[in-house]
Amino acid sequence: MHDIKAIRENPAAFDAALTRRGDAPVSSSLLALDEERRAKIGAAEAAQAAQKAAAKDVGAAKAKGDDAEFERLRALVGEKKAEVAAMQTDAKDIDAKLTDALARIANLPADDVPNGGGENDNIEVTRWGTPRAMDFAPVEHFDIKGVSAAIDFETAAKISGARFVMLKGAVARIHRALAQFMIDTHVDENGLLEVNSPVLVRDEAMYGTDKLPKFGEDSYQTTNGWWLVPTSEVPLTYSVAGDILDEADLPIRMTAHTLCFRSEAGSAGKDTSGMLRQHQFEKVEMVSVVHPDKSDDEQKRMLRCAENMLERLNIPYRTVVLCTGDMGFGARRTYDIEAWIPGQDTFREISSVSTTGAFQARRMNARFRPTDGGKPEYVHTLNGSGLAVGRCLIAVLENGQNADGSVTLPEALTPYLGGKTTLSAEGVLV
Repeated sequence: MHDIKAIRENPAAFDAALTRRGDAPVSSSLLALDEERRAKIGAAEAAQAAQKAAAKDVGAAKAKGDDAEFERLRALVGEKKAEVAAMQTDAKDIDAKLTDALARIANLPADDVPNGGGENDNIEVTRWGTPRAMDFAPVEHFDIKGVSAAIDFETAAKISGARFVMLKGAVARIHRALAQFMIDTHVDENGLLEVNSPVLVRDEAMYGTDKLPKFGEDSYQTTNGWWLVPTSEVPLTYSVAGDILDEADLPIRMTAHTLCFRSEAGSAGKDTSGMLRQHQFEKVEMVSVVHPDKSDDEQKRMLRCAENMLERLNIPYRTVVLCTGDMGFGARRTYDIEAWIPGQDTFREISSVSTTGAFQARRMNARFRPTDGGKPEYVHTLNGSGLAVGRCLIAVLENGQNADGSVTLPEALTPYLGGKTTLSAEGVLV
C-alpha cells in the first residue's frame, strides 16, 4: 500500500518509479480523489460546527420562550444533522475508492533495481558450482529409470486433474527428507523460528500481504470464504498485523514448511514439464520482520541462507537480480536463485528472495515503537523461498542421475535417509 501523503508531496517521483516498472502514471487521478475526499471531510466538519452552534441557539430560544425561533432552529439542526451524515457518507465512499485504487498499484522499485521489461533484462550477480560432466545424455526427472515409476501423474490426474502429482516410495521419502533438511538447517544454523502455520486464511491476511484485491484469480477460495495459501508468506507475515512491536523485538525471523496452492492463471504452456509447475506443492518459506534501517542487509542474509542450501546439496546455481519489469507486485527488490536442471540444459528458478519495504506493513498496520520513545513506525517485511521442495527434488534427481538410471544423492540427505546414499535403477534406496 502506498502513502497518499508521500504521493501528494512528490507526485512526479511516484509516477517516474511506476514508469520504470512499465506501469502508467496515476498520481493525477489519485490526487484528484484525495482532494475530493479532503474537501468532503472539510465541508462535513464545517456543517457539523454549524449544527453544534444551532443546537446551542435552540436552548437559548427555548429559555426565552420564543417558540417560533425555537421551531426554526430545531428544524435547522435537523437539516444540518442530515447534511453532515450525507457528507460523511460521501467522504467515506471516496476514501474507500482511494484506498482501493492505492491497493491495486504495485510497489515502487528500489533505486538500485535495474531497468528492464522482462526476464531477459535480469542481471546475473553470482554463480556457484560447475554442472557435472555426464558421458551420457541426461534426461528429465520423470524419465530417470529409478524415478519414473514413483512419479505418478496419471493417478494424480484421475484424482485431481492436470498439474498434480503423486510421489511414491523412495522418491516420496527423498522429497520428505529435503523438507526436513531445509527446516532443520534454517532453525539450527540460520536462527529462524519454526512455525506450523494454517494453510487456510481470511481475506484480511491475503489483502495485508498484497495478494488481494488484484490477484485473487491466482489463488483458490473455499465456498465459505477461506483462501488456500499460495505460500506461507501469508500467515507468517500477517502474524504481526495490527501489532505495535517493541524495537528490541526486531528482527523477527520465521520459517514454515507447508503445502501451497496456486491456480497458475495465465501460465498455460509455461514451465509445465513434469513437476515444475503444479497447482499443489510444498515449500519451506522464510519471513523476516525488521527495522527499516536493516531491511537491505536482511535481504542479503536471507539470500545467503537459500544459496547455502543449494551449496550443501551440491546443486550448481546462479543468482539474478530481477529488473523492474519482472518483479512481483509487492516487491521493491527481488533476487531469484536458479538451479541447474541438466534434463532441460538450463537454469530454473528455485527461490525468490524479496524485500517489500513498508508496502505490506502499511496494508496490515504493522508497526514498531522506537527505543527512544518516538512515534511508532512501520516495520519492513521480507520473504524468500528456502526452498521450493518439489523443484529442489527435481534438481537433486537430475544432477545426481547416472547412465544406468540410478541417482547418487547428496551427502547432506544421508542422515534423513537412514544412511542410504543412492536411489537404485530399480527405485530402491541403497
